[in-house]
Amino acid sequence: MYFIVVKFETKPEWSDRWLDLVHDFTTATRAEPGNKWFDWSRSVDNPHEFVLVEAFTEDGAGPHVNSDHFTKAMKVLPQALAHTPRIISRQITGDDWDPMGELAID
Repeated sequence: MYFIVVKFETKPEWSDRWLDLVHDFTTATRAEPGNKWFDWSRSVDNPHEFVLVEAFTEDGAGPHVNSDHFTKAMKVLPQALAHTPRIISRQITGDDWDPMGELAID
């Protein structure tokens, strides 16, 4: 599976509109057959930072970056960004979230 985390820092005037801007991109990506999850969070320390946690099957990452909605997003998102996003992208073993061994709730 491909596991990806991206940090996006928005321009202050876009921070409250960011989730609206990425709505169609998010919806289309979540509908892709190879998408496992595509989840946005907002930093508790920086109101202009959004974190995207996403995962794709082995066969899903290529079609995602070659999709029309990805191409469109790469053209639309820069207007709202303060900096180039920062990314960690790794191919890992497994195909879903694992339970946390150090904190088990029965």
